[in-house]
Amino acid sequence: MKLDRVDNQILAALQQDGRLSNRELAEQVHLSESACLRRMRALEEAGVIDRYTALVNQAKVGLPGNVFVSITLNRQEQADLAAFEEAVKRVPEVMECYLMTGQQDYLLRVVVSDPADFERLHSQHLTRLPGVARVQSSFALRTVRKGNELPLRHEP
Repeated sequence: MKLDRVDNQILAALQQDGRLSNRELAEQVHLSESACLRRMRALEEAGVIDRYTALVNQAKVGLPGNVFVSITLNRQEQADLAAFEEAVKRVPEVMECYLMTGQQDYLLRVVVSDPADFERLHSQHLTRLPGVARVQSSFALRTVRKGNELPLRHEP
């Protein structure tokens, strides 16, 4: 699906406030309500809009800690990668997991309540994931910037 300027305006508005009504969104992007709804449905059906969700404040639900964990596997054969990836998806504290280039195979962002909680996660889950050879972790001291809005390019 090729996105035009209006599609990008719709996406930008929804990234700022996913609870906008169709009427409010149509007003913001200068469309009729029916045209706006058609475009939103097309964006959803094409998978451009993946899903709608609420952003929950980590600290206010008792998970203020972000830890970045580099994982190195014993081997990098396809079956080993697949086994690791399926298992890591079942660890609820893992917020993000990326297959990487470079010295480590995976980079994870995990959330924890405190260092003791990370020690539990490390010993009970991370080191028990299939094929793990090495785990290196770094605690984030402070979040400087955390974005959730993609920088959409507006066509003229």
